[in-house]
Amino acid sequence: MSELDSTTHDWDLFVIGAGSGGVRAARTAAAAGARVAVAEDRYLGGTCVNVGCVPKKLYSYAAHFHDAFEDAGGFGWYLPEPPRFDWPTLRDNKVGEIKRLNGIYARLLDGAGVSLINGRARVLDAHHVAVGDEIYSAEKILVAVGGWPWVPEFPGSDLALNSNDIFDLAEFPKRFLVLGGGYIAVEFASIFNGLGSETHLIYRGELFLRGFDQEVREFTRDQMAERGVQLHFETNIERIDKSEEGLRVTLTDDQILEVDAVLAATGRRPHLEGLGLDTLGVALDDSGHIRVNERFETSVSSILALGDVTGGPELTPVALAEAMHLVRCHFEETPPAAPLDYRHIPTAVFCHPNIGTVGLSEEQAREQCGQIRVYTANFRPMKHTLSGSSERCLMKLIIDDASDVVVGAHMVGEEAGEVIQGIAIAVKAGLTKAEFDATVGIHPTGAEEFVTMRTPTRR
Repeated sequence: MSELDSTTHDWDLFVIGAGSGGVRAARTAAAAGARVAVAEDRYLGGTCVNVGCVPKKLYSYAAHFHDAFEDAGGFGWYLPEPPRFDWPTLRDNKVGEIKRLNGIYARLLDGAGVSLINGRARVLDAHHVAVGDEIYSAEKILVAVGGWPWVPEFPGSDLALNSNDIFDLAEFPKRFLVLGGGYIAVEFASIFNGLGSETHLIYRGELFLRGFDQEVREFTRDQMAERGVQLHFETNIERIDKSEEGLRVTLTDDQILEVDAVLAATGRRPHLEGLGLDTLGVALDDSGHIRVNERFETSVSSILALGDVTGGPELTPVALAEAMHLVRCHFEETPPAAPLDYRHIPTAVFCHPNIGTVGLSEEQAREQCGQIRVYTANFRPMKHTLSGSSERCLMKLIIDDASDVVVGAHMVGEEAGEVIQGIAIAVKAGLTKAEFDATVGIHPTGAEEFVTMRTPTRR
């Protein structure tokens, strides 16, 4: 179409953004019989595939080999010479894997009968979007453009990298500094420390990972410091200057650090610039996220939104769940009986050691449940009885005392995300501590601690 026409529509659903949520919504709606198009101006798969979950986890795997080489001696394995890490090999192999995944996303869309339009879409009105010079009409428009890194302004802030930049550095930074206290900051501090960088983490608060269980935060702090990450709390970056040796970072507590790279992992904001939503009066909340109802409708009912732009948990599985729920609401004959349930969403932080968590923290449980019981296990994993490593593992269950229901489960240790995924099913199902106790453990594993903790640590 070349001009606005409200009598017919080219598409039943026009999706802006080919990330996890947008692609899932497009494919699921097409399967339900809708005519669907997706517009994307950057890369298929969105943040997760290209500059998020996937490359981050690959780099985390790479960083763990450092520990594996050190641990091997206690089991009788001796390397003939000190291991040597080659950054370009990791970086370029990662690029190849992401290209493979981009191709898979393209084939998924094509196989579902979804039309892919290359370019940044602009919303013109309630039923029309423009991509370049072309104008398209749609019964419904879905905004699924995700977030974009945000870097605070200070002298020299332009010298800092953001989390989109960090994966493809030309040279490996032997001295690395991360600014921030969220999961991205903590993960990259662990990754570059594990790859061999002298690593600093700067955070203005007293302890990172705000919102996580306090005991988990403290345990993670101690384990990361034990591994050599230099943690600087209650301070901030005052300025960054170029120096002969790299970058000179001045902190607000007057410390000066010389590093090769600075990552500003200071949060992400909805990537709404240039979409045209402001001219339509689409309502935003105070944080700049799009307001939606339980059907994922914005204040303009034909314009929908999901994923990171709506301010919910910034997790790929959440965007996927939202996409399927949205399609059931708008394109299937039988709508869902209830809104999407955001309770008991498990998550992992791929720092070293990993964090896995589901349900309430101890602090949240005390507020919401009243009387609670807390069970903890803090131990040296069996593996390290021979490896010589001082790494420890923390496991924790939080019980509503009145009902005996397990309302929270937390772990800091190797493969915590893998373990908590299974525990999350039990927490989601509302199982009791008695049912956990009645479950036979798998021995010898660390995970069996979740079904063998019998004595409360505290009430």
